[in-house]
Amino acid sequence: MSDARFFRWFRTIPIMVMLALCVVTAGIGIAPAKVVRKVLYPVRYAEIIKSASQRYGVDEYLVCAVVKCESNWDPNVTSSAGAVGLMQMMPSTSAEVARLGLVDSRTYNPNDLTDPATNIEYGTAYLAYLQRNLKSQDEVIAAYNAGLGSVSQWTANGGNVNETVQFAETASYLVRVNDAQGRYRQLYPDGIENSGSLF
Repeated sequence: MSDARFFRWFRTIPIMVMLALCVVTAGIGIAPAKVVRKVLYPVRYAEIIKSASQRYGVDEYLVCAVVKCESNWDPNVTSSAGAVGLMQMMPSTSAEVARLGLVDSRTYNPNDLTDPATNIEYGTAYLAYLQRNLKSQDEVIAAYNAGLGSVSQWTANGGNVNETVQFAETASYLVRVNDAQGRYRQLYPDGIENSGSLF
């Protein structure tokens, strides 16, 4: 492989993300756990996340990691693409999740995505849907960012999504979510309900 090919933009960004994570990891290693939990890896809406995670069979630490990476716990954030709320759900995705009967739309309005309980319900149900349709957690995380169709196409010939991902943003997202999930598991070994969350 030539140097020019190796340093193409879609390969450089994941490397830069890994270097940044190394710096953060070094800082986390010397900071007290309470400070790291409160400042870098807080948990909000713990009971809502715990309940949805159990209902749909999704790891609570994965849900926290997705929330952290998607919105940094801001329920009112909206992306330029139109994704809304804590788990940055697209309104079209929440409507499809409701249409499939994965979430009771009478209880959770798919148009009310700035409501934390509603957003977490749809985001967690969507993660569960991806889990049922994909082979690995890495594929699930990549599909949450790039879509089920993209991941299915990348892995159609049996390749590993880590090696076949074609979007720099998705490659970076995969690294960040996996790292955040590991951090949440390490920082909240007794479960997120013991986070002392006020939300």
